[in-house]
Amino acid sequence: MINHFNFKEFGDEYLITNDFGRYAFISEENFKNLVRGRLDADSDIGQLLRDRLFVFDESDIAFLARGQQALRGAKKPLFNATTLHIFVMTTACNLDCVYCQAHSGNGNATRLMSAETAERAIDVALSSPSPALTFEFQGGEPLLNYSVIKRAIEYAESKRGLKRIRYTVVSNLSLLTDEMIEFFKEHNVGLSTSLDGPQFLHDGNRPMRNGGGSFDMMKDALLRARSAGLSVGGIQTTSRASLGYSSEIVDAYCELGFESLFIRPLTPLGVARSRWSQIGYTAKEFCSFYRSALKAILEKNKAGITLREGHASLLLEKILFGNAVNYMELRSPCGAGVGQLAYCANGDVFTCDEGRMLSEMGNSSFRLGNVYDNHSFSDFIQSPVCRAVCAASTLESIPVCCDCVYQPYCGICPVINTALESDLIPKTPNGYRCEVYREMFDAVFDIIRYDATGSSLLRSWFD
Repeated sequence: MINHFNFKEFGDEYLITNDFGRYAFISEENFKNLVRGRLDADSDIGQLLRDRLFVFDESDIAFLARGQQALRGAKKPLFNATTLHIFVMTTACNLDCVYCQAHSGNGNATRLMSAETAERAIDVALSSPSPALTFEFQGGEPLLNYSVIKRAIEYAESKRGLKRIRYTVVSNLSLLTDEMIEFFKEHNVGLSTSLDGPQFLHDGNRPMRNGGGSFDMMKDALLRARSAGLSVGGIQTTSRASLGYSSEIVDAYCELGFESLFIRPLTPLGVARSRWSQIGYTAKEFCSFYRSALKAILEKNKAGITLREGHASLLLEKILFGNAVNYMELRSPCGAGVGQLAYCANGDVFTCDEGRMLSEMGNSSFRLGNVYDNHSFSDFIQSPVCRAVCAASTLESIPVCCDCVYQPYCGICPVINTALESDLIPKTPNGYRCEVYREMFDAVFDIIRYDATGSSLLRSWFD
């Protein structure tokens, strides 16, 4: 019997996938034989498709058990309570990034989270049943409110009991002092910063609000943090100015000692939306840049340099190993509410960081409540808003998405749908975000299928 599968033409073959996250490339002849029920079950391709759960015998009792195990692995995050809790320490920032998604540019009042609000938010986060949590401090520039970050971590440590907490501060690093470094080292706090490429590109995308570039301060703080033993991750945001400099961006990460970079397309939220005609691009333009960057990274790998790309790593975890990844945008349903919660400086709680960004644009549709009015995790997770977002982001039930060959690995963002089309579910299938991810999947599968050396290098990222 044939298990349900989706497919697409891939060169002169067909790529097929099933809901268990298994994939196979088969010839047109074998594809037709499979569909018509004429495939020789004892042939090499027949055995391959049996191993990958595409075909089975009615008497194959083990198929159900294998399928259940595979599906549980692919949906593992759904068996855990909300693990990621984002605390927006301030809406203020000392940078004026051309693509800022955390601020609308409409003159919104600057807010700082108070110690009381932080403690109330942490009480909610600690009421999540998950034994392992991640607390992420964001902004604006969160180090503008360092005293409350310090108090929040100390408070969380005093209240966590047997829970394990991983702390991360997402910062431009320009305000990082030696005192902060010592405290972060003492409490095993990781840092995440932005590096958009070589200095001219980084400074062009991320200028200081009072004038001048931010690259030199970021570099100095990065090296000081590293020398103290802190872990610092890097995120690259692609503006239109970045498109012609993929290899230079990769070089910049290598020169500063990063072993990974996360290439991120622009999201049309906040300032990025209002400036889209100046800094934006089409999905195809981004994906041409992405392919070029992947090629540059693999060239570094060939030369013995350790470097991996974050988005490709997430996709490969699913494609090659069937492992679930708790990346909120690539879950079905998405991680809003059930995977992450975002706590704003005034105590408002949103389904996700994107939801609070949309609120900065004047749309609070994804607000779940406030820590001064609601006091437990269950108050927020049982919200009608949270339920609606889960229902709207289950790919298996969304038209077009349910039939896509990349459905087992992908995800959808109701916040972006709302921002662009005023609806939780996209009214226009195959839009910008869909096309970006589809092209990224194509790029990864192209390497897996047609570049033996590149495929081996991609697999080496997980050794």
